[in-house]
Amino acid sequence: MDPWLSTYDSTHHLAREIAEKIHERNRYLRNGENPAKVNVTVRSLMKRLSESIGHLRDSLLRSVSTRQITQMEGDRRQNLVDELLTKERQLQMSFKSEGTEPDVIRSSLISGRAVGPSPYNPWVMEEPEETQGLGIGELRQHQQRMIAEQDAGLDALSSIISRQKQMGYDIGNELDEQNEIIDDLTNLVENTDTKVRHQTRRVKLVDQKSGSCAMMVVIVLLLIAIVVVAVWPTK
Repeated sequence: MDPWLSTYDSTHHLAREIAEKIHERNRYLRNGENPAKVNVTVRSLMKRLSESIGHLRDSLLRSVSTRQITQMEGDRRQNLVDELLTKERQLQMSFKSEGTEPDVIRSSLISGRAVGPSPYNPWVMEEPEETQGLGIGELRQHQQRMIAEQDAGLDALSSIISRQKQMGYDIGNELDEQNEIIDDLTNLVENTDTKVRHQTRRVKLVDQKSGSCAMMVVIVLLLIAIVVVAVWPTK
């Protein structure tokens, strides 16, 4: 099985496990029991979930950039990662608010962390001025507006990444075309070099033959001179 898909399956199973633990935590709260142990487990599982999703995202980016998978498969896997990210946000919201008492919900909404029913909680942050005096419903609306703004920012970031991805593909296609041109030029240079070497050998051969012919002419002229001297009448 593909390692990426295997990791996705285990991550999807981990998300379901977290949902079951949160349901168990809420049952403890309704029964007046202390859910501290379950809360610790959920936080640990949520950290693992976030790391696993990050690993899937990074691995997918490498596979797409190195063209180990097709564009269609890359888009399909990106949709799976997006679904996991949505599920992660839902689990975080559920862990922060569902099943808790009104005053605890307020602290959770303000601090951004899940809290239990204990009077003392080290995770609770000091409430900012903008939320002071707001009721639980107003706090929920405030948090929803913040989440909507974050989602809008994520949408804008996703659009930018999509454009950059398309630019990357365009650059890759341009590089492929340039590589083909370079290959053609290389072949042309090699052919030209072969022809030049061939012509050089021919020139050397002709030069050698020309030198031999010149020597023969000199020898013939010398022989003629000798004969002339030999037969020339002396006084």
